[in-house]
Amino acid sequence: MTLIEAVRDFCSQYGFEKTYWVAYSGGLDSGVLLSLCVELRKTLPLKLRAIHINHGLSPLANEWAAKCKAVCHQQAVDYVEHTICIETAPGISLEETARKQRYARLAAVLQAGDILLTAHHQDDQAETVLLQLFRGAGPKGLAAMPRIKPLAQGFHGRPLLAFPHTVLMQYAHAHQLQWIEDESNVNLHFTRNFIRSDLLPLLKNRWPTITQVISRSAAYCAEAQGLLEELAAEDWQKIKGPRGDTLSATKLAALDAARQRLLLRLWIQQQGHPLPDAKKLETIQRNVLTARSDRQPRVVWQQTELRRYRDELYLLSPTKAPVPSSYTLTWKLNAPLVLPGIGTVWKSEEEDEDQLASKSVSVKFRQGGERVHLAGRGRHVLKNLFQEYSIPPWERSRVPLIFVEEELIAIPGYFVQKGYELVPDPAI
Repeated sequence: MTLIEAVRDFCSQYGFEKTYWVAYSGGLDSGVLLSLCVELRKTLPLKLRAIHINHGLSPLANEWAAKCKAVCHQQAVDYVEHTICIETAPGISLEETARKQRYARLAAVLQAGDILLTAHHQDDQAETVLLQLFRGAGPKGLAAMPRIKPLAQGFHGRPLLAFPHTVLMQYAHAHQLQWIEDESNVNLHFTRNFIRSDLLPLLKNRWPTITQVISRSAAYCAEAQGLLEELAAEDWQKIKGPRGDTLSATKLAALDAARQRLLLRLWIQQQGHPLPDAKKLETIQRNVLTARSDRQPRVVWQQTELRRYRDELYLLSPTKAPVPSSYTLTWKLNAPLVLPGIGTVWKSEEEDEDQLASKSVSVKFRQGGERVHLAGRGRHVLKNLFQEYSIPPWERSRVPLIFVEEELIAIPGYFVQKGYELVPDPAI
């Protein structure tokens, strides 16, 4: 199969009703991909756009962007450019930070169903596998890059993944393409560059088909990872807590250690959080799963918190500051009330406005000592109700309380006094 056939088959498989975005850096690989798509567009209804991310890391960055724009203009390809400002904290990889910010911008342009195309090839796949191997990755990391995967509202496709870099190089020379040479690609401070310039050539000298062999191993790992995720998904259905996004600590602890880690990784990833390292996972297994039910252990990593309350494990971003107890908002009831950083409350259409027309309605937050009247149960302390409703302690100060005059009549999402009906914001 040729390069043009690979791109044609990829686009035919996923449909020509979509818009295909080429991530165009101006380098050889993305230049070949853009050229292939332009050629394909001559005979097929390919809706093509190009996007360039200006990282601003090189003094030539603006010149490169101008060249990319000129190439796209010459070939009548709609061109979009985004500039990103990269700042790193101590101990954080510049390469990784740039990659994350780049893909965040690429993802942001995708409309529903759009496909972002990148020019990753077989050598890139081999580099990724080796990089993950040196990091001690498991099957998921060693599976490296898939041919296509979801990205934001659309997808990220790699139609050239089966071809070694030499094939792309031959195409570029045969079609007299001009490309940009990024000086950072020879900076051996970056591990990937060391693998590309020093390690892979050495391996190829001994085993000429090594990139193909490594890519095949990546495919095996991807297959194994898929089966593991199916197993973890089955465990998740049995072990998830009543809220749906939590896990039962006791049920999870009943699994063997390997399945615990497998499910924890899937659960964490599915909720959009970064995976913890092996030591953090071990801490969760040793200190959180085995904690007494009256304890509230917490494990923190990379802007993520795993907390336990009673039998449930919660995964959340670092807990927001409690709402000041003096914070009060007056609610006129003629419009939804926005609670900044918390959510929105609505009055239901069925609510009798005459009943409240002459009364003061407000939203407050817990101060301590609040009581509420429950039909058939008498008055109860709010703290006890929070415990009854299994509201975690770190959420209680942020739960809005609806007052009519000085009487607590509703806790959106949990309780409403007889005679009132409020529709809570699902986000609360």
